[in-house]
Amino acid sequence: MANGQWFPQVWPERIRALAEGTLTPVVPKRAATVMLLKDTDGGPAVHMLRRRASMAFAGGVYAYPGGGVDPRDDERQIRWAGPTRAWWANRLGVDEASAQAIVCAAVRETYEEAGVLLAGPSADSVVGDTTGEGWEADRAALVARDFSFAEFLDRRGLVLRSDLLGAWTRWITPEFETRRYDTWFFVAALPHGQRTRNASTEADRTVWIRPPEAADGYDKGELLMMPPTIATLRQLAPYATAEEALAAAPGRDMTAVLARARLQDGEIVLSWPGHDEFTKRIPTGGAPA
Repeated sequence: MANGQWFPQVWPERIRALAEGTLTPVVPKRAATVMLLKDTDGGPAVHMLRRRASMAFAGGVYAYPGGGVDPRDDERQIRWAGPTRAWWANRLGVDEASAQAIVCAAVRETYEEAGVLLAGPSADSVVGDTTGEGWEADRAALVARDFSFAEFLDRRGLVLRSDLLGAWTRWITPEFETRRYDTWFFVAALPHGQRTRNASTEADRTVWIRPPEAADGYDKGELLMMPPTIATLRQLAPYATAEEALAAAPGRDMTAVLARARLQDGEIVLSWPGHDEFTKRIPTGGAPA
């Protein structure tokens, strides 16, 4: 029985073009995504959204709130709580300005797509309800990129709570894809008093689901996912609480995972280092096995 691994039909052609030197890889854009957790009687559940089938990239796929880094968030110092920018730079493998922008992207995308904001008026607080007209107007302006997230925080007098995030893993879109992202995955717990909602125009469904249940749906071919999504779900499964997962984050390896394709015995072998379950063997003139 086929699982739910997302595999576009155009990939074999692109892989062959890359191997033949007729396809030039595009430079990946920086991005961030957040695995938002809340505790339930059966263990932590993670917030996921299903991308609309009409989306040009990964339509119908289950994913976490996430998106690209706004370069404007490199430019200004913001009110910041938690580990220093230097600490985050070392953790994420970038310079301090880039670290701020990546963390801003994680917090911004969670707000834009789930209505949850990891920021507050002080270093030890978070905002409560973010569903009022003023909040919604600011959220829509962020989506439209009318102003940066750093500007939004300044306008609202808010402190970004970087201590509520844990860096979990990093994946880079394969070189043969036309849309490429260098994505940092974070874990966070749903703040007390806030609730999620489907605030994304890119999603037609959102769910709270326990990682083992989501992984089971993937294994049965019922839930379509990209490799980093199912990989992180399996990694979250052992933790009994959101707090346990957050506590584990600082010790995780942040070496980037990048798919590799090679010719072997008349086949193209596509693999993700350290993740053997995603390996695909593609006959030079056929479909993946």
